Amino acid sequence: SKAAQIALPGVTVTVHTGVYREWVRPAYGGESHSKRITYHAAADSEVWIKGSERVQGWVQHKGPVWKLTLDNTFFGDFNPYKEIVSGDWLLDTFGRDPHLGEVYLNGEALYENNSIASIVKAAPLERAVDTIASKYQWYCESDAHKTVIYAHFKGLNPNKEEVEINVRPAVFFPDKTGLNYITVRGFKMAHAATQWAPPTAAQTGLIGPNWSKGWIIEDNFITDSKCTGISIGKEYAS
Repeated sequence: SKAAQIALPGVTVTVHTGVYREWVRPAYGGESHSKRITYHAAADSEVWIKGSERVQGWVQHKGPVWKLTLDNTFFGDFNPYKEIVSGDWLLDTFGRDPHLGEVYLNGEALYENNSIASIVKAAPLERAVDTIASKYQWYCESDAHKTVIYAHFKGLNPNKEEVEINVRPAVFFPDKTGLNYITVRGFKMAHAATQWAPPTAAQTGLIGPNWSKGWIIEDNFITDSKCTGISIGKEYAS
């Protein structure tokens, strides 16, 4: 993110192995196809950029279900556990109110459900393709001061495993439009709390140009975005 605030046309930003928990928001774009700004992973490097944070401090709630209480200041001005997936053309959520948040256990997303009782019961979700995986669920409650997340971790202790939760609405997405001729290459990107993207509203993806031209997004591994992985869709307009 620091490099993205100063990189100017013609500059190449090389990123080395690591897990970068950031929302990268470039401040500048390139000038042409031959004078672009390039962001790429170094050769033989595994570079993850994630919209999640690793969380600990879970306490056992009931049986296999654990509980985590977070002050809302943890999320800053965007709390995906207060935001419901919504928008035009969203026809059916099968009786649930899915949030933009997500809970991951050792890299695998759990399934959201609507009550603590449901996740204690650990019954497969209707219509789930992977019925075994869908038994392991999470639920959240949020008020003006705190957010509480409950989750079934398959009998594992979440304080000894890698547990991550969504906290950012995107991973590589400019704040403003018109930042043209940017290349993004060779990264692994995950865990964005993206909103539903109907054709009548802003379309934000885990990665996208935000209504800019000349972008090249190639050779990246993109996974676990709540709604949209790559967006080349429209900007916000009334």
